[in-house]
Order: sequence, then C-alpha cells, then structure tokens
Amino acid sequence: MYLYIKALHIIFIVTWFSGMFYIVRLFIYSTEAAEKTGPERQILVDQFRIMSRRLWLGITWPSAILTLILGPWIWILMGSTPHWLVVKLVFVLILYLYHFSLHIIYREQQKGIYRFSSQKLRIWNELATLLLFVIVFLASVKQAMSWVFGLAGILSLAVVLMMAIRIYKKMRNKPK
Repeated sequence: MYLYIKALHIIFIVTWFSGMFYIVRLFIYSTEAAEKTGPERQILVDQFRIMSRRLWLGITWPSAILTLILGPWIWILMGSTPHWLVVKLVFVLILYLYHFSLHIIYREQQKGIYRFSSQKLRIWNELATLLLFVIVFLASVKQAMSWVFGLAGILSLAVVLMMAIRIYKKMRNKPK
C-alpha cells in the first residue's frame, strides 16, 4: 500500500508544481496583455482569465489538496518522523504559503487588478523552483545530505536564476 500511495503523492506533486509554474506564466501574459491597447487587449485579457481559471481551479488546487491528503498518509504509513522529514515539512509549509500567495494574485487578476509587473512575477516564479529543489533533495538524499553543501547549492541556484532573469530582461528590452 505504501508504494501506491507514494506513487500517487508524487504524481499529484508533479501536477501541482506544473500548475504553479504555468499559472505564473499566465499571470505574466495577463499583465503584459493589460498593458496593450485596443481590441487586442480585451481579447487577450479575457482569454488568459479563462485559461487561468481552468488551470488554477481544475488542476492546481485539486493537486494541492490531494498532495496534502497523500503526504500525511505516507507519513502515517512510515511510522516514524526522521529529522530530514521535519525539515522538509517546514519547506512544504512555505510552499503552501507560496500557493496561497498565488491564489491572491489569481483572485486579483480575475478582477482585472494587476499589482505586479511582469518582471516581479518572473522573480516570484523562481521561488517555486527553489522550493522544488530543496524539497526533492531532502526527500531523496534524506539524512545523507550535507547542510553546508545543500545551503551553498540552493544559494548558488538562486544567484543563477536571478542572473538568468536579468539577462532575459536585457534581451527583451534590446532594440530590434
């Protein structure tokens, strides 16, 4: 039973993360569409609103809920709480807080409120990437993980991601 529950848990983690990564892309596209003028603006904004609603409510939220059900079920089947799991659960809590922050942005954009620039949304999207790396490494490497190496790795990844965002911004703003 344990392996079947674990497999389902992993599947719903994948679909949940896919939804979180893509919803921010839709937020970015919606924000950029809202900056346009004329009929193109309304057509794009309406389309991205529909796409966001279907993704967020049809895939991302159900996946987050099923992940939340299956994770503790695995924990119960494990019968213990190793140290690495406690640390992982802290990052999972942060991930759910991130998910709720996306829900706030989703609700605002559904009402036509665009508080964040596309650049800020690109940066915010990378928090999910960092959390994914931390959680997967904790779940895979477990107690064999070096905290110094792990922290250095995640900080290095954060620097690389921020540099990539800056390079992308320069490329986008380059005159054609």
